[in-house]
Amino acid sequence: MNDKPRQRRPAFDREAGVAIAQAMFHEHGYDAVTLVHLVEAMDIKPPSFYAAYGSKAELFERAMLRYASENALPMETLLAPGRPPAEALAALLVTAAEQYGRDSILRGCMITEGMRADDRTAREMAETLASGGIKAIRAYLDRACPQDAESMADYVTVTLRGLSAAACSGMTPKRLIEVARTAGRFIAHAFSACNDSETVEREG
Repeated sequence: MNDKPRQRRPAFDREAGVAIAQAMFHEHGYDAVTLVHLVEAMDIKPPSFYAAYGSKAELFERAMLRYASENALPMETLLAPGRPPAEALAALLVTAAEQYGRDSILRGCMITEGMRADDRTAREMAETLASGGIKAIRAYLDRACPQDAESMADYVTVTLRGLSAAACSGMTPKRLIEVARTAGRFIAHAFSACNDSETVEREG
């Protein structure tokens, strides 16, 4: 008879599990990651998974929150009050491009790509989290150039999403940054034309 005590399995680390899921969701997308993939990667059984996280969608939300805490664009710095709009928005786009192409595997913005999920619950979770950044851009533009705030906020948002998608498709960091700079030049031109128009109207 073997009297040696059985070794107890280490307690499951829930936060480590969130980190594992974050990397998987970011690399492959919500829809491609199954419960089987998750429990195998975490080395746990489905009952333990549900006890720890509730559901795959709830784990996805926790993973996105963790991603945001580590990777959120510094909106308060980039869109500081008083900073010229063309300069601020160009800096925002370039910073995003640098971030989205920084990792050779975890490319793009996890939350932005989450908004493309086929699963409605996951998609809505991602949209809710993304809304904070969109609101920050719009609030800045409402102060800086209210006459063009809506259209310019839409342009910046669409450009950010395009940069994320291009990063996920394999566009090199150098090309992503050049795209961002090109968009920045367009924004500068748009603001310049708008300012010239306003000057003519006032002098007229």
